[in-house]
Amino acid sequence: MSEILETPYGTRDFLPREAAAKRAIENRLAKLFSEFGYEEVVTPTMEFLETLTNSGAEIESNLFKMFDQNNRTLALHHEMTTPIARLAVSRLKDAPLPLKLSYNTSVFRFRKNQPERQCEFYQAGVELLGVSNAFADAEIIALAAQGLKVSGLKDFTICLGQVEFANGLMEENNLPPNVQTEIKNAIEHHNIVGLKKIVDALNLDKNSADSLKKIPTLHGGIEILETARALAKNQKSIAAINNLQEIYKLAEIYGVADKIIFDLGIIRDFEYYTGMVFEAYAPNVGYSLAGGGRYDHMLKDFGLACPATGFALGIERILTACERQGISNDVQNKNIYISYDENNFGAAIKKASELRAEGKVVEISLTPQTEDDAKKSQVEKNYTELIYLK
Repeated sequence: MSEILETPYGTRDFLPREAAAKRAIENRLAKLFSEFGYEEVVTPTMEFLETLTNSGAEIESNLFKMFDQNNRTLALHHEMTTPIARLAVSRLKDAPLPLKLSYNTSVFRFRKNQPERQCEFYQAGVELLGVSNAFADAEIIALAAQGLKVSGLKDFTICLGQVEFANGLMEENNLPPNVQTEIKNAIEHHNIVGLKKIVDALNLDKNSADSLKKIPTLHGGIEILETARALAKNQKSIAAINNLQEIYKLAEIYGVADKIIFDLGIIRDFEYYTGMVFEAYAPNVGYSLAGGGRYDHMLKDFGLACPATGFALGIERILTACERQGISNDVQNKNIYISYDENNFGAAIKKASELRAEGKVVEISLTPQTEDDAKKSQVEKNYTELIYLK
């Protein structure tokens, strides 16, 4: 096939029904976010490279970069937390807190040889700035759960963790930063063998070594938090467990606790998370549908100390999960096809205008047709009713 008919690597077309399903989910999410008091913002598709790499995360190799006319390096945004942090500090620094912002946009990240992962993909999400308590985190988790529900999903799980639990265990054993990074990478990639190898090389006492090795296995219901608490001998890890218990109690009030599974092995792939983190999964989908957490240091990197928490939902991933659960988001409501003979085009236009004013979806034939041809067009175009004027 000629390249002029192909899309670039990692991009895709949405055909009419796919686009309608995508838009339906986006509209439901926008309505839900608004109902929780979140106001939509729109940031540029491109930012200065130094803005997107300001958090210190090693993400530059995954960015799509370009140069402006002044030879400054730009990049397409790879997620939305960083641009919104930049916007909050530069444009909304005098706004009253808490600041509740939402977005719905495409993001760009170069990812090679990863099935179902696009280089251009669509996200909807929220950021809650200015509050550091568990109440804010519980609202974020409840909103993510309700976002998946309004998207049509019934069967999903939210895996909830706390990065400070693992951090506390590593600091408890005075591990140097480079070793902590190795351990986090092993946990993040569920590399149990690699984690064991790293920990065994540290010559720690048996209890300390076992505690570090068990981090990826701390997965289950509320009872797993007491198992985790028994492994911790430091206040940071204990405070992390207390935080998760408090969030869970609030999630019970929100009515979403039944969707929560605890997973102390969740580290996530961005380096800016500082507290609770979570990922949402659905059966028969081998990747997360949503993810987020607390990131209290990012705005400080932009010059304004401010706690923050938030999440992003992957629109295409939700569409895939719905499809695999047999859930249709096809909301195309094609009501009426109007056709006419050669003498009634004016009447057809007037009739279509009247019906559209009533909220109907109406298509007019653009050329005169016989009644038989009009019936054929109605079926081919999937309209539920035909009006033929003669």
